[in-house]
Amino acid sequence: MNKDIIAGKWNEIKGDLRKAWGNVTDDEWEKTKGDSQAIAGILQQKYGFAKDDASSKVGKFMEKYASDTRESLEDSERKNGR
Repeated sequence: MNKDIIAGKWNEIKGDLRKAWGNVTDDEWEKTKGDSQAIAGILQQKYGFAKDDASSKVGKFMEKYASDTRESLEDSERKNGR
């Protein structure tokens, strides 16, 4: 996922991460700075997920935001006649 998208939506993403995985503290989320590998590592530590499982969960989670952003950009371009 594009790092600019993560940075722009980090507070929204972080809120949803908290809902999904409440055992992770705000400080731990902040330390990841939205890095998918760092998030997967925290999930491994806190929940005992296997590396591949944690990476897969994070990838699916982050893809939601990339997909939503693509749709928003496409809608905006259609409205602007591009």
